[in-house]
Formats: sequence, C-alpha cells, structure tokens
Amino acid sequence: MKNKMELYETLNRINNNGYKAYKNIEGVYDFEQFVLYIDHVQSDPFAPPSRVRVRVAQKAAGFDEKLFYTKERRIAFEDYISRKIYGEILKLPKIKGTGNSGVIFIDCGGQEILERTSVKIDNDFIEARISIGLPAFGRKINSKSAERIFFEFLPILVKRALTYENYDKKEAENWVKLYEDQEYIRKILLDMGLVAFIKDGSILPRESGISDKPLKKGKVIPFISPESLRVEIELPNNGKITGMGIKKGVTLIVGGGYHGKTTLLKALERGVYNHIPGDGREFVITVKDAVKIRAEDGRRVEKVDISPFISNLPDGQDTKRFSTENASGSTSQAANIMEAVEIGTSLLLLDEDTCATNFMIRDARMQKLVAKEKEPITPFIDRVRQLYEEMGISTILVMGGSGDYFDVADCVIKMQDYRPYNVTKEARKIAFQLKTDRKVERAEGPITVTPRVIMKEGLELRGKEKIKSRDVDTLQYGGEFIELDYVEQLVDKSQTSAVGEIIRYAVKKYVDGKRTLKEIVEMVFADIEKYGLEIISPFYGKHPGNLALPRPQEVAAGLNRYRGLKVR
Repeated sequence: MKNKMELYETLNRINNNGYKAYKNIEGVYDFEQFVLYIDHVQSDPFAPPSRVRVRVAQKAAGFDEKLFYTKERRIAFEDYISRKIYGEILKLPKIKGTGNSGVIFIDCGGQEILERTSVKIDNDFIEARISIGLPAFGRKINSKSAERIFFEFLPILVKRALTYENYDKKEAENWVKLYEDQEYIRKILLDMGLVAFIKDGSILPRESGISDKPLKKGKVIPFISPESLRVEIELPNNGKITGMGIKKGVTLIVGGGYHGKTTLLKALERGVYNHIPGDGREFVITVKDAVKIRAEDGRRVEKVDISPFISNLPDGQDTKRFSTENASGSTSQAANIMEAVEIGTSLLLLDEDTCATNFMIRDARMQKLVAKEKEPITPFIDRVRQLYEEMGISTILVMGGSGDYFDVADCVIKMQDYRPYNVTKEARKIAFQLKTDRKVERAEGPITVTPRVIMKEGLELRGKEKIKSRDVDTLQYGGEFIELDYVEQLVDKSQTSAVGEIIRYAVKKYVDGKRTLKEIVEMVFADIEKYGLEIISPFYGKHPGNLALPRPQEVAAGLNRYRGLKVR
C-alpha cells in the first residue's frame, strides 16, 4: 500500500501528459481516514469512468451492527447508504473538462430496493464503489482537478456519507425495518393461501408514463380493499396492517377503460420487488416468482415445447421443439408461458391489451365458423384452470372484453374509479344465466414441460468480451444485442448488466452441453447466495462494476432472447 503523497506526486508528474499516463495512478493508497483503491483507469476521457473503491474501517465509521446483521437488513442498509452517498455527490462542486471529466457517480437505483454491488458493509469495514471521470483538457491530463477529487471531494464524502455520526439514525432504522416487513409478507403469502397483497391506503398510480414516482397531483385515490377480500397481517416491526389479499387460483380484474385495471396489474408486476419509503407501493407484495406474460411479435424462440397451446401447424412444423427467428403474437405468447413454467413460477400476470386475441379466446360463434381441426391454437381460457389445478400455477388476468372467462375464474375483481369491488357472485350469476355454448378445446392429458439443455456453442464470446446494458431494455452481449423491451419486470439498467454477466459466468463455469437451463441458472444463483453478487463480475475482488440482482426469471428471459442460443 502506498501513502497518499505518492498519489499526489504521481499526479503532479503526469500533469499535461497524454491521457493514458493516468494508468500510473492505479493502486492502493492510505489516506489515513480511509483507504483508496484505484482499480481501473479509463483509457480515454470519453470512455466509461474509472473505478475506485473507498474503504473505511468500522472503528472509524462506527455503523451500528443491528442495521446489517442479517442478509435482509444488509441489503436494505447498503441501498440506503448508496442513496446517501449519491445525495452527497450531488452537493459537490462541478469540474469541467473533456468527455466524462469530473463525473462522480455511485449506482443507487430508483423506486425499488435491490441487492447491489455499489456498497459493501460488514463488521470490519464499509466500502463504497464509485465511478470517477478523471479530468482532462482535450486528451491531456488535468492533474489539478484530479487532485481536488481525490484530496478534497473524497474526504468530504467519507465524512458525510461513510461515517455513521452524520446519519439520520431514525430514518436509517425505519428504512431497514420497512424492507424487513416487506420480506416477511412475501415469505408468508403462500402459507396464507395468497399470491399477492395490496395494503389499504397504497398509492398505485404513477406520476406519468415515463416516471415511476407516485402520483401526487390531481385526483389521487388511495387503495381500499373490499371487505370480503380484506386480510390482516401482523408485521415484525410496524404492527398490524390490512389490505386486499388475492388468493391462489384464477383471478380476473375487470372494469371499464381508465378505471385502474392496468394500474393495479402493473403494481402487482413490480410487487416482486420491495419499494422505498414514500413510493406508495411499499406494501404491494407479490410472490417472488410471478411472471408477466405478453405477446412479443418478432422474438426468437429456440426449441420450446409450445404444444399445450399450439399444435398441428399447417406446414407440419414441430411444436414440441418449436423454433423460429420471428415469432407471431400467439406463438411468442405460448413460448413466454412455457419458458416461465420451465424456469419456475407460481403466478402468471396477463393484461388482455398486450396479449394476442386469438391466443386468449375463441368464442362460440368463431368455433362454429372455424372448426377446431382447422385451428392449431388451444386458447389460454382452456388451459388456465389446468395450470392451477395440475401445476399449482395461479393467474391474475386483466380482462375487459370477454365474459367467457367468468366460467373459469375463482375470483372477479371489478375496478371502478380506481377502487376494487369483489363481484365474483355477480359474475357467476351472469355466467349461469347467459350461457355462451362455447366448447372447451383443450386435448386430454397433462401439461408437460420439456427441460432444455443449453449448448456452449453460440454463447462463447470468443474475444468479443464486451457486455454492456445500453438501457434497461437492451443488453450488448459480445457482438450481439439482446432485446428485452417486453421483459417488463426488469426495472434497472444495473439488473440488465447483471443478466449479461450472469450469462458470461454461467458459460465459463456451468454450461457443458449436459445441464438444463434451469439447473444452470439455479447453480449461478447458489453461488451468488454463497459469495455475493460480485462473484459474477470478471473484476471480482476489485470494483465489480454497477450490478443489481435480477431474478432467475429475467436471466432465463435474457438467455431465451439471445439469437445465438442453441439447445437440445
């Protein structure tokens, strides 16, 4: 370890040199109050910022162990610290220069609390993983501004954000306790016979189509559960709460346009994650393996058994090992369901607005006009109960256009003026009085899932090592781009980056032409559980990059949409 004056002297020596001379400052430096690790120096002022770690011993930092002594508390508190650091970074003076000069950044996320690699805390130390754009004029080193960052700005961040005495103790404790309560609900849902819970008083509408923050202006209607669906939960930290419990089985969400059907479903989609205080959806909790299903025209499908939904195609194509470079609405939706079942799910979420109509229903009139033997699609309405009764997979479905689903629903919730009403009895009465004469079209026999073995061929990067999330919905994996626009439960760009790193890690360690997709994903997540999320980074032991934990379902979705994937 070098002392901080050696860094100062090196910066002075390379001032006005070509930018690549910044490589001379890589190393570890003792700043007395903290240790600075300069792990990676960018090659150019326009390149992604350099990676540094700032580590403070707990003897100096003084963080209360009760805030991170369990895994759940650690994840929540590291999230809180990341946001604290980010807030203090925003208060620092700005440094001007070429490209990313003067940029200081820490990954801290949005409305969801996710396990991240941005902060690490234990009984020995706290460490912040920060990105810094080393200053330059043109492509010449600007050492004076770099000195300000290392010798002025970083000590300020250490004092304000990496020392517990400068924290709002009550706020930090409440942050951790909220996360703990959210996890508690998610763990007991299935034992309560539920797949989701929405607390009374929740604010579900969002600020706008491009903002995930809660709606605060205009007519904001808090969620109030119907008495018949209301349940009470005793939380470990925050006492009793009440809200609407959605039971296992088939649940319809109905109602007129613009009355809150899709808003409720979107809240349930995001309910697989925990939310920050003030989000409005803090206690919208969904089982952790719920998967949003939709049609996805144009996606690639690789040897997926879609025969429970589509068979006897006119061209004789094998639907037990169905492959296509350009799936239709119905075939993509069938593949999305079967892939979700393959990786594991206990709840499907669907909105008719984003589904293929011919996949969802064939009414009595259409059945009379087009005979079943001429129709290769078995509509979802004829499989939805089988999915639950035989496989334990529940469904929550937004449906405004077909009352035929009343026949297969266990519960019908009507949204009216953003308020839910239990109309199950009325729906059953209507179904009894108005017979549709629609015939069930499913073939006899169970729904089977054929596990797919992942081949190494096509997944190896072969020198094209670049893995980068262009945004939350686009992942660059080597020379290819994986389009994730319709993987709607990815919520953070850093999750998308982690999907790419997990694929790379899996290819190097577990993909052997013998293991199935599910086995491989489970083995990677077992490693993450044992060693931490940073194990998937090629920079393990240093600054691992900005990564946030996705779910196995999103990792599988990324693999399934990679156009180079080969399976058997």
